[in-house]
Amino acid sequence: MTTRIKTGTGRFSGHPLLAHLLRWEYLLVVLIIVTSAVNSILSPYFLETQNLFRASSDFVEIGLMMLPMVLIIVSGNLDLSVASNLGMCASLMGWLFNNGWNIWLAAGAALILGGLAGILNGSLIARTKLPALVVTLGTFAFYRGMAFVLLGDQAARGYPSSFTYLGQGTLGNTPIPFSLALFLAFALIYGLVLHKTTFGCSLYAIGNNEEACRYSGIAVDQAKTIAFGLSGVMSALAGIILASRFGSTRPDIATGMELDVITATVVGGINIFGGSGTMIGAVLSLCLIGIVRFGMGLMNVPGQVQSLAIGFLLILAILLPQLGRRLSLGGIRLSRKKIIWVIVAAIVTATFAGFFIWSRSLILTPAPTY
Repeated sequence: MTTRIKTGTGRFSGHPLLAHLLRWEYLLVVLIIVTSAVNSILSPYFLETQNLFRASSDFVEIGLMMLPMVLIIVSGNLDLSVASNLGMCASLMGWLFNNGWNIWLAAGAALILGGLAGILNGSLIARTKLPALVVTLGTFAFYRGMAFVLLGDQAARGYPSSFTYLGQGTLGNTPIPFSLALFLAFALIYGLVLHKTTFGCSLYAIGNNEEACRYSGIAVDQAKTIAFGLSGVMSALAGIILASRFGSTRPDIATGMELDVITATVVGGINIFGGSGTMIGAVLSLCLIGIVRFGMGLMNVPGQVQSLAIGFLLILAILLPQLGRRLSLGGIRLSRKKIIWVIVAAIVTATFAGFFIWSRSLILTPAPTY
């Protein structure tokens, strides 16, 4: 037995207001409001202005790499090497600084290296026709290895205060971090590029049907190379900001951050297969993830449990937009078998999450002293 969900006029496609409300961006806004309300109830320190701005600076580097990642995923590709590129560029800057270079010249060299590394990714993908996942998986290891070649097991430190201001300073007498203002400025620029330029339209077209774009005369290979080149430059910039915030550089800096970048992008409603998504959605998702992690940090929630919550958000980000599109375009068939499977999956997920949190609480609870 099947049931077709309908509106009063037939299908959801006949109700434009409902289709409008099903946009993932509005759901993200609702999630941000609800999460903020819950966090403010659970912790009196959540709504303190300085705490919020201080927490926001922890996600600036992820955000800077997320902006070009939106362009790349919209075009139907993926860059796994962003964090390794960050580490390589930051290590080059630190190595040059340790060898007597001016810090700003060293930072400029890091930006150039990042751009070249990104262009290498794009060129290899365009020329070899290999999937971006395969190419960037290779450069993921290569770039991280170059970081260790440059610094070994040493750390570069002793950066001047004019440089550490990038990651630690604020705008004038305000609590707004300089790095946050920099991210917002780049977010505006990348949003305009994606939504208001021919280049952005080309990326959407490539993500929907690359072969049709080639026959239509769109420079597909050039567009991919530019997108990956921008990713490389922004990875280098993120490395500069991260090094200035820490006040030092190690070759293992930002290890594993590429997963956070991809998660923030996909949670923002960017279709992992390409062709759809908005920059505002990605920015909202970064805000949501930051609020979730900050709130759980105030409540001393273990990092593993935080990752569990972010993973759950990622699953929702993949499933709910697909469900919304099916509802708005042509209804959805709900069979008894599908309903049973959904219920079973929900029970298994809830049981696993409860067991995980319970088991971690046993490990983390200190033993009683007598």
